[in-house]
Amino acid sequence: MAIKFQYNKTSRQLLEKQLGIRERALPTLQNKETALRMEVRKAKEDIESLEKELESQVRSYDKMMGMWTEFDPTLIRVKDVRLSRKKIAGVVIPVLEGVEFEQKQFSLFNQPKWFLDGVETLKKLAETSILRDFHLIRLTRIEQARKKTTQKVNLFEKVQIPGYKEAILKIKRYLEDEENLSKSSQKIMRTHQEQRRKEEGNIW
Repeated sequence: MAIKFQYNKTSRQLLEKQLGIRERALPTLQNKETALRMEVRKAKEDIESLEKELESQVRSYDKMMGMWTEFDPTLIRVKDVRLSRKKIAGVVIPVLEGVEFEQKQFSLFNQPKWFLDGVETLKKLAETSILRDFHLIRLTRIEQARKKTTQKVNLFEKVQIPGYKEAILKIKRYLEDEENLSKSSQKIMRTHQEQRRKEEGNIW
């Protein structure tokens, strides 16, 4: 990215101001990026753990597969999912506070005894599955924020800060050269004037 500037003190002051803003912001952005990287890793570990738990729950009910054909799945349904929000390194993410279920009444005399356990089993499976989905949402949001932060860190660190420094240096050198030329010109003029005065003095 080419930094636009003019070869004067005003332009140099504006560039120095912009450079200062970016140099002060960079450590904060780097800290945010580190925090988001850690959160991404944690979210991935949580998802992996929940997927293993879900797989383990499903496997443990495999032996009851024959019984599940008798079970009425309409006995229970998810009524509500309670949510809250929290900020992680400046990123707002949804947090699962709890899952509410609606359960139909059924007669224990007319249904097998294990139906009550079946209802609890389905609740556990649903809760674990919903929790995993929320961790996936969390991971997606944090990963997006991390990518944006990394891009900004790279832009500041590798493009803008070096660009501003280079532009400031060019202006500084130009102004120094201009000042040196001006001093040299003044010196030459003084030398000429002194020479002329001497020559005029010799005429008389």
